[in-house]
Amino acid sequence: MMKCLIGAALLLLCANSFGAPRIAGNVSDTAQLKLITCQGKAQGTYFVVKYLAADTTSLQPAIDSLFAVIDQSLSLYKPGSLINQFNAAGSVVMDEHMKAVVQKALSTNAITGGLFDITVQPLVYLWGFGVQKPSFKGIPPADSVKAALRLTGSVYLSLKGNKLTTTKKGVKIDCNGIAQGYTVDVIGKLLEQRGIQNYLVDVGGELYAKGYNQQHKRWGVGIERPAPGDTTYEPVSGMVRLAEEGIATSGNYRRFFDQGKTRYAHTINPLTGQALHNHIISVTVLAPDCFTADAFDNPLILMGVKDGIAWLEKHPELKLEALYIFRGNDGTIREAFTKGFGARLQ
Repeated sequence: MMKCLIGAALLLLCANSFGAPRIAGNVSDTAQLKLITCQGKAQGTYFVVKYLAADTTSLQPAIDSLFAVIDQSLSLYKPGSLINQFNAAGSVVMDEHMKAVVQKALSTNAITGGLFDITVQPLVYLWGFGVQKPSFKGIPPADSVKAALRLTGSVYLSLKGNKLTTTKKGVKIDCNGIAQGYTVDVIGKLLEQRGIQNYLVDVGGELYAKGYNQQHKRWGVGIERPAPGDTTYEPVSGMVRLAEEGIATSGNYRRFFDQGKTRYAHTINPLTGQALHNHIISVTVLAPDCFTADAFDNPLILMGVKDGIAWLEKHPELKLEALYIFRGNDGTIREAFTKGFGARLQ
């Protein structure tokens, strides 16, 4: 599984980076530190944490405990979690993790015009991508989609202090579209609390890197890119170096089903109730933190290539860059990216 190729299809970490490093005066001599790796399974996926430290005592137990705490807050698969309490009762007193994720979700919902919405849970289940599976397979009935849409909308959520309530019976939330990015950043904060300033965290392909690797170079992230004239998507590799920033990818390759000649992916448009079924293979987002990168990859893939890039140009304050991989009208696999992302590609 481990390879130095991070793609539009899957983000993995690479211990080395390429190109001349930018050396900061307060960066410790990483050659004198030991590379330590912690890895395992959590949140329905894998995680890998690499960091440099003088103390070789593994932080694996602390990282595992942190995953357990976040799952108790945000996991739909964990009975009794705070998110399941809310979905059952329509009200819950949140902990710091759930509150941070809900606040981020609401702000992202507002700036994207509703394209990111954690109340999409009934639609996620209806399309067969949730914890509970529908009684049918394939495209759900139109009347069922309309019924689920009536329960979709962040306008039905009320946040006061640490208490989250819904103003409409039947509204439920799903934070899977943002929780992994949040977890990545929280693990990073844990490492920094232990005095670690050089690390890379990867949770299911959502990453954040800070500092330098053992070669005193920025951590490198491989990017799968289409070869010229490619119609089957046999990608070649590119490279991006992360400098205290996060990267996340959304696409039609992780969870999907095919019906006829159309592929329906797990990304649901909360405004239309439809599962993603456009020509986009993936979008990869760079941001100052992984939490933000993960929050915006779904809205950007729903916007589409042209509108998504135009939207990013209108919002420079977000400091986001994006790379789209998509299939052109002639069947070839193509890419498009913001100027900032293009300048970073090696």
